[in-house]
Amino acid sequence: MEEKLMSQKKPTFPINERLTKYLAKHNRHTKIPVFYDDLLRFSGSIVVYDRHDEDTLWVRCYYPDHERTEIDNSLKRVYTILHSDGSDDSFQYLNVDAIDYCTFGNSKPFRVKIRNILNDSFTYFYVKKADASRIYGLEFEHILSPHRINFLIYKDTLIEEHIAGIPGDVFIKEHLPDCDDRAKIQIAKQFVKFNERCTLRLLGDMRSYNYVIIPTHDFDHVAYQIRAIDFDQQCYEGKLKVYRPQFFKENFEMVQLVTNKLEHSSIDQYRREERSQVAKRLITSQKRYRELIRCMINDHVSTAENVKMLKKDLVAFSKDIRFKRAKTMGNILKTALDFVKRNYVDVNTKERMEF
Repeated sequence: MEEKLMSQKKPTFPINERLTKYLAKHNRHTKIPVFYDDLLRFSGSIVVYDRHDEDTLWVRCYYPDHERTEIDNSLKRVYTILHSDGSDDSFQYLNVDAIDYCTFGNSKPFRVKIRNILNDSFTYFYVKKADASRIYGLEFEHILSPHRINFLIYKDTLIEEHIAGIPGDVFIKEHLPDCDDRAKIQIAKQFVKFNERCTLRLLGDMRSYNYVIIPTHDFDHVAYQIRAIDFDQQCYEGKLKVYRPQFFKENFEMVQLVTNKLEHSSIDQYRREERSQVAKRLITSQKRYRELIRCMINDHVSTAENVKMLKKDLVAFSKDIRFKRAKTMGNILKTALDFVKRNYVDVNTKERMEF
């Protein structure tokens, strides 16, 4: 059960000076005209329901008239900074359709809906309290996953782009039963890779509502990808199972799909493929990765008890005694990724010698 698997509530960790300098160097840190606390000044709200009339755990916020104009203009400015150069060229064509506040989870984010009034197209972005764990999670997602991610940080406020896709819990309930065998095999394959990627980079709490499934129509079939959308459980918990999506009850149907549709040899193959891809990304992005992992090694984003527990679990899991020397979560993650990179290089060197 998740109550035993995970801590009840993860604390927020401040962003230190070293991480701030890293973010500034890589264009993540910039001045913005609105802060998270500004949006907390809403004067009223109503519950947001989904198309099945069920509570989404989001509420739509309303602000006093004398503040709404300033807030709307500030949010439109944030949108142009996030997606463009922050100029006024498209500012007049944007409208803030809704500001929603999430009452569930650790980060309590605001979701802002921005619409282009010329063609009625719209998108979202999120305003959250800045947390070092989440920042590391976002950056490692950008470096080590197949996906790129866009976000901005200023003081204690994080602006994060929306990741489009079908929420995993919705997909499992409403779409998965209608998929044919070919699609189910693809989804099972992607879940194996997603599970492996989360484990390798120690991204925790990937329950079905914390990732999305993205269908892409190819010329003769529909391809699927699984992508994380919540990153605040990067290297915090002490139990290794938290970093393995297969152990959450919300993912039971996905685990069943893997068991029913894939042979053990295929599962091993897809795990090796994902490890190789992560190793390649480490090699091609090694300068940026080294800067980031040094920040994390010198930072504290967990408790001493969790560090000790995770080291023990990883030694048992990997048989690599190097984990015993780790003093912080940054040391643990570096040891795990060094293990992946070392094995990839050793295997490829051996193959070249045999050739």
